[in-house]
Amino acid sequence: MRIAFLMDRLDSINPENETTSHLMYECNQRGHTVYFLEPHDVYIRKNTVVARMRNITAPKDLSMKRYWRALIGCLKKDELIFETVTDLDALFLRKNPPLIYQTMEFLGSVSDRVFMINSTTGQIIGNSKLYTLNFPAIIPETHVSRDPARLKKIIDEFGGAMVVKPLQRYGGEGVIKVSVKDRDNLVSLINYYVRAYQPYPEREPIMVQEYLNQVQREGDVRILLLNGEVLGAMRRMPHKGDFRTNIHAGAKALRHELTDNERRICSAIKNRLVRDGLYFVGIDVIGDKLIEVNCVSPGGIPRINRLNKTKLEVKVIDFVERKVKEMNHQGRLTQ
Repeated sequence: MRIAFLMDRLDSINPENETTSHLMYECNQRGHTVYFLEPHDVYIRKNTVVARMRNITAPKDLSMKRYWRALIGCLKKDELIFETVTDLDALFLRKNPPLIYQTMEFLGSVSDRVFMINSTTGQIIGNSKLYTLNFPAIIPETHVSRDPARLKKIIDEFGGAMVVKPLQRYGGEGVIKVSVKDRDNLVSLINYYVRAYQPYPEREPIMVQEYLNQVQREGDVRILLLNGEVLGAMRRMPHKGDFRTNIHAGAKALRHELTDNERRICSAIKNRLVRDGLYFVGIDVIGDKLIEVNCVSPGGIPRINRLNKTKLEVKVIDFVERKVKEMNHQGRLTQ
């Protein structure tokens, strides 16, 4: 099979802890031809979606560090491969947020001929923190507005601590806890986040969400779902003095067995995820509440592997191979 990975620069990644590198490694181990490209490498030529790619297929059975050095070595070669995207069997869309909408639009026109994980339309509707509003019964109390006075009133009336989240950032960036106990800073922070100095239509809407106290004691749970089914999970405990559970913010990963509540949350969102083409996602759960759905380059495989002595990437590539066969079979039937 010919499998491409649209992602960030290879030399910007720590391969030991990145899900993408483990997926690529597994593809290489199986003898698939692996390609690398970035969002700006996709373009249109004579009505056809084309991409500038590099063949980064490497020898098998290298250590991850040696494998990654071999991949970066491929980038130093002069030859670029100009491939029609529909000649690929599968395309992993794993560029870290923010989403590059133009690239998604280019690729959307061929999404019925190449298996993409995750789908372009799914990523477009699922990449924002607003996607959780599809499941109002299982999320914390949530408000979104660009009006500072309205947001302050919401926090005043709520009475307890709340969390402010920019809609399009990731990795815990810009997420803060606020309360009415610090009114002076509260007003200043809200004005800053919504860019209150701008005319109303140009302001930035932000999410204000109920703060769940158990995050300090229990952290949160990152659950990886593959085609709607649980692939693996880990608990993430925040760094002392912080409430954010993102690994990039200093949180610690711990082994975790899913509770009945967490399994019910997974069941509640399963069908919608699959219908939207969000085959491989990471969800974040605190207590009995769904906090986020991560569909743009979800991570966690290497850490869960180390905690559970498993290789989750094997199941992901098994799934991709199966979907490609199904797509090829359906294509033959319609010809």
